[in-house]
Amino acid sequence: MTTTWRVRFELSDSPGALARVTVRLAAADCNVLALHVMPVPGGVLDEIVVRAGEGVLPADLVEAVRSEGARCVGITSADLRDLVDEPTAVLRAARMALADPGRTAEALRQVLSADSVVHGEAGEGQVQLGELAARRGWARFTQVELARAQALLDLVDAPAPALRGMLSDDGVALVLRPGTSADEDVVGDLHSRCSMKTLFNRYHSGMRTVPRRWLHRLLNPPRGTTVLAQCGDQVVALGQLIRTGTPDCAEVSLLVEDAWQRRGVGTALLAALACDARAAGFTELVAWCLPSEKALVRAAARAGLDATTRREDGLLRVSIAPRGRALKSAVAQVAAEKTR
Repeated sequence: MTTTWRVRFELSDSPGALARVTVRLAAADCNVLALHVMPVPGGVLDEIVVRAGEGVLPADLVEAVRSEGARCVGITSADLRDLVDEPTAVLRAARMALADPGRTAEALRQVLSADSVVHGEAGEGQVQLGELAARRGWARFTQVELARAQALLDLVDAPAPALRGMLSDDGVALVLRPGTSADEDVVGDLHSRCSMKTLFNRYHSGMRTVPRRWLHRLLNPPRGTTVLAQCGDQVVALGQLIRTGTPDCAEVSLLVEDAWQRRGVGTALLAALACDARAAGFTELVAWCLPSEKALVRAAARAGLDATTRREDGLLRVSIAPRGRALKSAVAQVAAEKTR
């Protein structure tokens, strides 16, 4: 259960106001671990990271802060990364984005402490930053934060590229790219080259051909994204990231052509999807596999992503943490293994 919280609020500009808040929190056996003050029009915005005492709920923290005259109180769960000072956190995020522009959205999410940063036009409750849309429900973005985010984008000089390169284990170059409606034919060809076993492992039903309406849905999922692995003019693998009914959880699935299995393609696809999942704010990826099918678990291990399994409804439920042990980029991991 989360016991560390990040609380943001506005206080009247009067002597001792912030001290009274911390005294009240201390009386509730809460420990203030970090404090950050940001300028906003007409005053300042205070942000504290608090480890709550036993039995203290988020609502209790909000009430304690409001009782001292705080306004616009926002609260969200926190972890040790929130104890890093802002300049250090921004420099680390910038280093990540410069080393791998494909992780720009993830770096931006860290800089903004956003719920999600995704490609596309900003909708309701989102802020547009170049070609990226950022959302944060627990507190509004300040102008200082948005200026910091824009500076990061200026430094990288572009949002995450649509194309990512990789090398298979045997040294063949492939491209990972988003799928579009124009890919229906090549994705249909991918399915026709897959064996019945491969298709059954992916869809859990006997099928030889894929209906046209399925192809459209595969490439235009209503609540997710599709990434294709392409070699030359052939699409050889497909991965999907789909939102579930749980806000922090997404479902992940892979289909790799038989001739390309055990060559690192699935690993690179899964790592790329995990990178996209982190940028979108997901903390768990879930896949449903046949009990005898271990390919996804192996791919997660090779990508440096922690995975756990359990039997559920006759299938193997694979839970993957998108923030794994590996610090390498989605596409560099497979190439690095080749050089060992």
